[in-house]
Amino acid sequence: MESLEVSAKTVEEAIRVALAKLGKTRDEVHISILSEGSRGILGLGGEEARILVAPIEDEEEGAAQGEEEAGPEATTEDLLALGTEVLERLLSGMRVKAEVTVRQTVPDADGQSTPAVLDIKGDDLGILIGRRGETLTSLQFVTNLIISRQLRRFARLGVDVESYRLRREESLRGLAQRMAERVRATHQSVMLEAMPPHERRIIHLTLNDSPYVSTQSIGEESERKVVIMPKK
Repeated sequence: MESLEVSAKTVEEAIRVALAKLGKTRDEVHISILSEGSRGILGLGGEEARILVAPIEDEEEGAAQGEEEAGPEATTEDLLALGTEVLERLLSGMRVKAEVTVRQTVPDADGQSTPAVLDIKGDDLGILIGRRGETLTSLQFVTNLIISRQLRRFARLGVDVESYRLRREESLRGLAQRMAERVRATHQSVMLEAMPPHERRIIHLTLNDSPYVSTQSIGEESERKVVIMPKK
């Protein structure tokens, strides 16, 4: 899985530079914020923002690499053991005291769920989640990137904090169903708040088989939103 590290005055500027270099949109890449940068004092001694970006499609390419380039197939147990070790090292480097446990998952509607989730448990871990779960997404991305490089093949594990993703997914499914009922009753479209790609995907999958409504993502980059519309 190839990645691109970019530095700029701000995170948003670094993202724009990275997307231009890769020829991708924001929905087509994983973005990990390595440093948000700082302005320094009186404009002196500041630090540039740094991000790590990788195309999402590279995951599929990495999984399809030939045996000559890829390492040996790892068992689920080995993958979980390595993932736990990597995540614990990352947390230690961040000086976060927490325990990593394994939560088994079940395949979702289109078989895209991870084989298991590494759930971080501890006190005051909100810093690991971040706004709209962005920090947690970055932590998951970096964890899988390190695992993939060590195994020399694509690896995919979920990372969660105190079951935040699980609770958020349940909340989003409930929101999707409630808004779908409103659209059905009023025949008026409803626009949801801006969400990251994996959360919009939950909304789309929840309402995919609805005979009454359809969904569509609109907007640009981090401000993309899901619109729930009545079916004609």
